[in-house]
Amino acid sequence: MLVVGAGPAGSTVAHELALQGREVLVVEEHGRVGRPVQCAGLVSRRVLDLADAPSIVRTSVHGASVFGPDLNSISFKAPEPRAFVIDREGLDVHLADRAARAGARFETGTKFEGRTSSGADGSVVRLSDGGTQRREVRARLVVGADGVASAVARAYRLRRPVEVLPAFEAEFPQSPGDADQVEVYLGREFAPGLFGWWIPDGFGGARVGIACSAGAVTARQYFERLLTHLEKRFGERLRNPTSLLVSGIPIGVLPRTHADGVLLVGDAAAQVKPLSGGGIFTGMRCAQLAAATAQRALAADDVSAASLAPYDAAWRAELGDEFAKTLYLRKLFLRLSDTDLNRIVTALKEGGMADAIVAFGDIDFPSHVARRLLRQSPSLFRLFPRALGALVSGPPERAPELEPGPLREAK
Repeated sequence: MLVVGAGPAGSTVAHELALQGREVLVVEEHGRVGRPVQCAGLVSRRVLDLADAPSIVRTSVHGASVFGPDLNSISFKAPEPRAFVIDREGLDVHLADRAARAGARFETGTKFEGRTSSGADGSVVRLSDGGTQRREVRARLVVGADGVASAVARAYRLRRPVEVLPAFEAEFPQSPGDADQVEVYLGREFAPGLFGWWIPDGFGGARVGIACSAGAVTARQYFERLLTHLEKRFGERLRNPTSLLVSGIPIGVLPRTHADGVLLVGDAAAQVKPLSGGGIFTGMRCAQLAAATAQRALAADDVSAASLAPYDAAWRAELGDEFAKTLYLRKLFLRLSDTDLNRIVTALKEGGMADAIVAFGDIDFPSHVARRLLRQSPSLFRLFPRALGALVSGPPERAPELEPGPLREAK
């Protein structure tokens, strides 16, 4: 079988199937596994457990501060680590090495270019070295783990997510800030559609970035605005970045992540947390579910869409409800003005919500703490009383439908 993409999701699938004795080829279009780095590398303990890689941790963080556009903030800190800053390239290398030791083969600098034919008995696909050398490969099953711009998804005509957020990040060797906390920055001026972040790197520096809605202003330009915003907070401007990251974050849910002879996992399947844009845990967990379905299908010598459909059912049963709730919250978030965001931070701060965040906060399942905060802070309902009330009282499918709409104007 063929796995396209050697990120966390792709290497997890390869590892699981190689352990079962399957012949697995993993192709990675870049010349080196782990490069370029694809995300900020802030993960939960679940990722460390799935990867079995404690050595990739650079530092742990015990809490966070969330800043409104006016720099008013709410902070919380737990006695135990709540997240881990990892060597993101090291994670990819570790997972690829683990899969290779289980028997998977890896080819770097090899690009998936499309399929020649496919059906219930497998596919013939085209691979290239990025230049003039091309070849066709027959694969009983193809797993698309090739990221937000998935060529596998396009080749098999699996619909893409409804939104892709551009992101830009830089790593600075020195930075002020609490090395034990993550900082989140809200504001339409520098992060419309999501937020900016400051993440300690464990060595006196920080990873600073933004993810935002696509538009006429580039992510790099918004990032520069965030640096100006941080200058107000720190009293000095961050300089001399040692690395830059440019990426895209898929937000949405694909109608299907399988077809005859193919499965999609990770960012290729838009298996990303809608409120944070993080996808390492969700991608790796879905990769495990994909591998289990693939093993059963291969053992039955049937890789038809019907045989692979249990994968869709499995990951949606485990994560679908969380995705639905947080997608709904994201629609509400997109309507908030800077004035609204400032009011939310103030309401949380004055309502003494830090303890609830510590008790119920979970970066992999943020809807849990969101619903708790809404129950404990009635003032939050003043923004969208009907919509928020429906979310708290029942499942997201019962909540009133929302059009994406423009951001609300400040009042």
